[in-house]
Amino acid sequence: MQKIFPASRNMRDFEKFLQSSYEVGVFLDLHISQLKNVHRMAQAHCKKMFYHMDLIHGLKNDDYATEFVCQEIKPAGLISTKASVIMKAKQKGVLSVQRVFLLDSQALEKNMKIVSKTQPDFLEVLPGAMPWIIEEIKDMVNIPILAGGFIRTPEEVDNALKAGATGITTSNVDLWNYYEEKGMKSL
Repeated sequence: MQKIFPASRNMRDFEKFLQSSYEVGVFLDLHISQLKNVHRMAQAHCKKMFYHMDLIHGLKNDDYATEFVCQEIKPAGLISTKASVIMKAKQKGVLSVQRVFLLDSQALEKNMKIVSKTQPDFLEVLPGAMPWIIEEIKDMVNIPILAGGFIRTPEEVDNALKAGATGITTSNVDLWNYYEEKGMKSL
């Protein structure tokens, strides 16, 4: 299974992802007018895409927009902090990634309540450079965990994976290249 999930913030990085050997990628920051073209480009390169619904400019991250993206774009998956987006993606048969920002123990508690209701396919934990939190969450939920945010070195990738993360989402192109060059994109 792919362990590094390249996350593109712009077209330049997306084009690097398209030229890589990674099969699945994430697009974080996208304008609605680019969505269909980006998806066509990904398909032309046999890539599967996850789109961050909260960061598609020009679309509100609500049930209607989620339904539109699921029906018109048919992505591999959608990422969101919003429970309603996760629920609608699941209803439409699209993989869902609940993104949680862990600022403190109160945020952890609140997010775990939401996750227990939405039951996403994946849980993306930010910041991901905190292996002890990944371990704690892994003990709380039976959902594959993706670690993202502030993962800057191969050591931090390894620590997150050892702590129980299924994979790493990263916009750090150097990390994409490092694991691809080592032939370790699947670790």
